[in-house]
Amino acid sequence: MLREAAMLYQMYQFQDDLIAPMRHLARGAKLDGSAFGQMLNGAVRPFDATMEMISRFRLTHDRPDFCIRRVPVGNAVVEVREEVTLDLPYGNLLHFAKDIDTPQPKVLIVAPLSGHFATLLRGTVEVMLRDHDVYITDWKNARDVPADAGAFGVEDYVEYLIRFLEELGPDNNILAVCQPCVQALIAVSVMSQQDNPCTPRTMTLMAGPIDVRESPTEVNDLAFDNDLGWFERNVIATVPNRFAGRGRQVYPGFVQLFSFMMMNMDRHQSQHKKLYDHLARGETAEAERIMEFYDEYFAVLDLTAEFYLETIDRIFQRAELAKGEFHYRGELVDPSAIRKTALLTVEGGRDDICSLGQTAAAHDLCSSLRPHLKRHHLQANVGHYGVFNGGKWEREIYPVVRNMILAME
Repeated sequence: MLREAAMLYQMYQFQDDLIAPMRHLARGAKLDGSAFGQMLNGAVRPFDATMEMISRFRLTHDRPDFCIRRVPVGNAVVEVREEVTLDLPYGNLLHFAKDIDTPQPKVLIVAPLSGHFATLLRGTVEVMLRDHDVYITDWKNARDVPADAGAFGVEDYVEYLIRFLEELGPDNNILAVCQPCVQALIAVSVMSQQDNPCTPRTMTLMAGPIDVRESPTEVNDLAFDNDLGWFERNVIATVPNRFAGRGRQVYPGFVQLFSFMMMNMDRHQSQHKKLYDHLARGETAEAERIMEFYDEYFAVLDLTAEFYLETIDRIFQRAELAKGEFHYRGELVDPSAIRKTALLTVEGGRDDICSLGQTAAAHDLCSSLRPHLKRHHLQANVGHYGVFNGGKWEREIYPVVRNMILAME
């Protein structure tokens, strides 16, 4: 069984290589734009729609572009450029720089390391850029990181966050989405315990598993129902020789993607049927919206085996932080040391990945914070993704985040 799991990546890559020629042929077979296609006019659309669906039968393993070129700031529209502020083996500190006269609050957006690239937070970044100087944790695909870079576990993730915040300097803010809410809380706790001058002014935790014992979800049940050895035997694979991280043990992004898709397979099938129908009817704008989402969703990133297994073990199965038992570099982490960093937690009323109460648990852990430095926002009628992306995020959640940061300036 262990050998079969190790060969998982090789089997996936073999299948992808096998299907690649079919995708290539489908891309070249589309008739739209050809003389024959123009002669048949709309009659070619169903055929082209079929070819488009076949050509899209793929996953990608490269980070997509953020595609944020300009944003509104006040009454003006300003250009945005991406700058790598700090380049580390497993991730970059990426800055969305703007040339404006008035300084804006610095915010580090902490992206999940859970099978997708940081570009999954494109909508979060784009909205935050209106009023903030935005940085993000741009994690690298583990299969592209040479083995001699060493290990990367949960505590290494926390160390990266501390280094990134120190790079931002004093008077910064941190906003974590989903899985890294735990690491963000640990980083701010450690910095508070050490009286680090770069400790954030505010900490926003959005839909993250601070305490998974609260209202466990299907995702939590998977972690609870199997011991650590089961995960190591069944989902950890070896990176093939063709990649820079050859021989490295990873939790493949394609495994995580398939797991998430199985939770809502009916919805994904429905969306792809809609995509075909839009293409067949020539409804380009509607089709583009669905394709853009799935271009991002199907771009997958591998995690180091140690990070994935430690996350299962320390954050889900043993809930070390929630129980007051998490140690960072040998020292006990104490969230009650946080006294000056204002805390905002955000949860979605229909979140089936991180359910109600799991993120709000941070308030009990940050027991030294005075009441005016704590706030919880429950957004009704949004699922997990809607907490940080889409209309409800932009119109109802973001103003709460912005006001918390502004209040601490």
